[in-house]
Amino acid sequence: MSASAILVIDMMNTYRHPDADKLIPHVEPIVEPLSELVTAAQDRDDMDLIYVNDNYGDFSAEFSDIVRSALDGERPDLVEPIVPKHGLPVMTKVRHSAFYATSLAYLLTQLKPERLVLTGQVTEQCVLYTALDAYVRHFPVVVPRDAVAHIDPDLGQAALQMMEQNMKAEILDGAAGCLR
Repeated sequence: MSASAILVIDMMNTYRHPDADKLIPHVEPIVEPLSELVTAAQDRDDMDLIYVNDNYGDFSAEFSDIVRSALDGERPDLVEPIVPKHGLPVMTKVRHSAFYATSLAYLLTQLKPERLVLTGQVTEQCVLYTALDAYVRHFPVVVPRDAVAHIDPDLGQAALQMMEQNMKAEILDGAAGCLR
């Protein structure tokens, strides 16, 4: 049993999509706190780190292909600091929730974390839907504000409020709070 399972959601991104220009300015400030959280989690026995990323419609893509594409994308500087190390659990998803059509629920039943820490992008989309799916599976959810990125600031704030009020998520001001 671990204290926390930290999910890194959709951070392997080429930033070659219609919303990229709106998303990038909100991703830039989360890279450092997220990178620090990822690094700290790798050094702790009481934390599990799991990467879940959209396959962007390429059903033949391995996770390594997605990482390579992201590193060859428009903003490798947003990807390089958080590329998963070899041996960490990685999985691809096909829709918004990290649970949908993945083995995440099964993995979490094996790891038995006390809580899920949701990080990544996009707050009002994939993070929100993952929080809902975690909640209906009775996993306590934590979301550090400085480790999630939104496209629309108002929708991002509304998503955090929904997670807190409707899904009983703990919304932290900083990712460092996840290390306590």
